[in-house]
Amino acid sequence: MIVLVVNCGSSSVKYELFDTTTEKSLASGAADRVGVNGGTQAILQHRPASGTAFETQRSMKDHETAMELILEALCHPEHGVISSLNEIQAVGHRVVHGGEKFAASMLIDEYVIAGVEEVAELAPLHNPANLVGIRACMHALPGVSQVAVFDTAFHQTIERRAYLYGLPYEMYEKHGMRRYGFHGTSHRYVSLVAGRLLTEAGVPADEQCIITVHLGNGCSMSAVKGGKSVDTTMGLTPLEGLLMGTRCGDLDPAIVPMLHDKFGMTPAEADAMLNKECGLLGVSGVSSDMRDLLVAAEEGNERAAAAIELFCYRVKKYIGAYSAALGGLHAVVFTAGIGENSSPIRAKCVENMAYLGINIDEDSNNTVTSQPDGVDISRPETSVRVYVIPTDEELLIARDTASLVSGD
Repeated sequence: MIVLVVNCGSSSVKYELFDTTTEKSLASGAADRVGVNGGTQAILQHRPASGTAFETQRSMKDHETAMELILEALCHPEHGVISSLNEIQAVGHRVVHGGEKFAASMLIDEYVIAGVEEVAELAPLHNPANLVGIRACMHALPGVSQVAVFDTAFHQTIERRAYLYGLPYEMYEKHGMRRYGFHGTSHRYVSLVAGRLLTEAGVPADEQCIITVHLGNGCSMSAVKGGKSVDTTMGLTPLEGLLMGTRCGDLDPAIVPMLHDKFGMTPAEADAMLNKECGLLGVSGVSSDMRDLLVAAEEGNERAAAAIELFCYRVKKYIGAYSAALGGLHAVVFTAGIGENSSPIRAKCVENMAYLGINIDEDSNNTVTSQPDGVDISRPETSVRVYVIPTDEELLIARDTASLVSGD
């Protein structure tokens, strides 16, 4: 089945076209600066799997225009990978928040659209943009099945003891104020790959205890037992949990009113600051990019070093907490930009954890190359495997879409 995967942001549309029979990517790309300043400076980047990539500046006043240009690129006589739009059999959409209503991927109908709109206040920067992408694709590809794959769905197996906050219960009942978790498609994908590796090593699937560590500009972890999420670091919003590129992560809630009292911040200003000016950027004063911080710390920048220490300490702390929540541990999985590519950060996140059975091989960690099926960087004699597994959320979205549309 030929499946188009769409990830629509407020001013961008990322896409990838798959042949799900072979699970091969045919093309990928992104439309950026959609609708910004009237969309006159929007850019389309298109990368065929075989052939020459190209970039063009085109006017994209809205997402419907962007989708038209993306579909045009996919069918382009020189750069295209399909001869006709009729070859696209389904579209899979990344949708950030599904609330409690959606615990699995869903064929999109009016009920699903209404449900996504209903929880939009929980993800005001994401769900409205996702809906724009859905409607744009429905307009551009009438009659083609559309599927919503929710970031929050994987974490809907988390029990009440892990998702409730210590707030008056009515706030949960009436307003849905609870932990939902995000990056669910990534956590699900890498836990499936790790699960296969553990099964091959003789660990029964229903007993597997895995901690997945997604470290990019946004960071989160998940405790996965028997293939199901039992806890995760992000909460009602993606602000909770680990230190991130520009997000503060876990924070004493009393700090929020102090931002008003001491700095005169409005709620909107405080929210913007906590999401965009904190984390690695705020602590270091250098950058939100871990690569920049590693260089700065090596050159003697103490604030950069402090940011790195804080970042790794929080990961290590959650590994310990989640091993307790799981009642054991078989594997730790590193994924996403930092997790897949930064050997010094991986080493710092698990140093001095031999008491838990975690002990990585220094040479394996420093020389790891990306492998779709994952790389084991732990010492042979240790009881807990440490894997580096590239995430592929788009492939999992394509799989879910094909499965729902074909009725498998």
